[in-house]
Amino acid sequence: MIGIVFEFANQIAEVRIIETNIYFRNSTYTQFGTIDQMKLDKNGVVKEFPDLKDNDAWEYIARQRFKDKINKLNSEDDRADYIIKDLTKFGYIPKFKQKNGFRVQRL
Repeated sequence: MIGIVFEFANQIAEVRIIETNIYFRNSTYTQFGTIDQMKLDKNGVVKEFPDLKDNDAWEYIARQRFKDKINKLNSEDDRADYIIKDLTKFGYIPKFKQKNGFRVQRL
């Protein structure tokens, strides 16, 4: 299990990676949710996948592409690196990373 804490504007976002499962939450919610429970921003999705601009199923396809990408990565560390790189593009600032309950690393 890997936990990553991000800062975004005036909020804190947390990501947990458990094998191929990725869970998200921000400082407004107390429970973690999967990508299926997240509200996606169409502008952010179109920025990442321009071909979905005029597609009515843009949200479903974007979620599937995320899941496919995560499943192709070999380890939790690879998934964590991908999440950090991907969220940093959208203004999230990685602050901390903790692996298997050991000491927290400042990023």
